Amino acid sequence: MEPNHGVSPRRGRPRDPEAEPRIRRYAVQLLLERGFEGMTVDDVAEAAGVGKATIYRRWASKELLANDAMADLFDLEIPDADTGSIAGDLRQVYRVALAFANSEYGRAMIRLAVSEANRDERSAAIYRGVLERRIEMTRQALERARARGEPIKSTADPVLMVEWMAGVFVIRALTGQPMPPPEDADRLADITLRAVLELPVSEP
Repeated sequence: MEPNHGVSPRRGRPRDPEAEPRIRRYAVQLLLERGFEGMTVDDVAEAAGVGKATIYRRWASKELLANDAMADLFDLEIPDADTGSIAGDLRQVYRVALAFANSEYGRAMIRLAVSEANRDERSAAIYRGVLERRIEMTRQALERARARGEPIKSTADPVLMVEWMAGVFVIRALTGQPMPPPEDADRLADITLRAVLELPVSEP
């Protein structure tokens, strides 16, 4: 074995800590501009200023990259809420969700979901993954509420809680109607609460 005379071996270029969020950001941008079929790993790599190998070290396929980027975006734009009550959680999430749906970015995202999910099964799988993540967050919110002693109905269904609001967004996107404004958050949350909470029966 040859001596190294105290010289440390050269290492490769250090990893860029900003690479992953930058890759996700450009993946979403290209999805919005071109749809799933038109987005390529080559284009994402070029836009993010990284090599393809950098992307494939983190995501084994374009599908996984797109899914992760979309889920990350929705988590950032519509984060989970833990306010101490299910009513507070719903109102906060609804306010943020409605603000997102009324933004130019949010409207473009919803239109893309509607058009691409019907055209391409791989795109549909991406949006199912986003919904499933939101459903799991809602399930956890219900469990926290039960643990606090809130009167959550045994029939409270996190799937329907998520899908009814998503359905409002999809219908409005399909028909070209404006999205409910953020000021409607409390009213829409109250509709959900009536389906979720065991409310006292009023005397006739």
